[in-house]
Amino acid sequence: MEFREVVRRRRMVRRFGPDPVPPEVVDRMLGHAVRAPSAGFTQGWSFLVLDTPADRERFWAATTPASSPRDMSAWLDGMRTAPVLIVVLASKAAYLGRYAEPDKGWTDAEESRWPVPYWHVDAGMASLLLLQTAVDEGLGACFFGIGRGERPAFAAEFGVPPAWEPTGVVAVGHPAPGGPAGSPSRRPRKALDEVVHRGSW
Repeated sequence: MEFREVVRRRRMVRRFGPDPVPPEVVDRMLGHAVRAPSAGFTQGWSFLVLDTPADRERFWAATTPASSPRDMSAWLDGMRTAPVLIVVLASKAAYLGRYAEPDKGWTDAEESRWPVPYWHVDAGMASLLLLQTAVDEGLGACFFGIGRGERPAFAAEFGVPPAWEPTGVVAVGHPAPGGPAGSPSRRPRKALDEVVHRGSW
């Protein structure tokens, strides 16, 4: 598929059909994800692949809030149909340590030097490559987060070391009709002249 078509067709899919995703396709997605840029070539990301019914059920059991201020049942019903979940994790410690190495000029691992948390920025870029590769493979995908309150249960369930924090999850599968409508159904896409500023604001 032409790159412009991949970009144009990419959307968040919230309900999936029953067909499995071939393992080699998941491997291609991950192979593209690790080509994302990373500050200092730190590559401080990890990917937890959950592609069995038992593992996916463990994930949903650990990460579904006991209560929510809004009704999430339709979203959960759709998302639980995804045959593959890829949890994208980032290590702040990896970045702080990398930039304390001699070629970066800092001698300590002081977090206050960082204007933004590039560990999550880089993991987000890797996530976008997962999403785009899914489109190129004729699949659908959706990026979503794990709530702060549910992160300890998630980490405990899957043995995630303390240095690693989830940036988000990419659900992957064959798109099915009828998933809950996302925000683009309620909000128009902003025009370029609303968001692009040339020379000054």
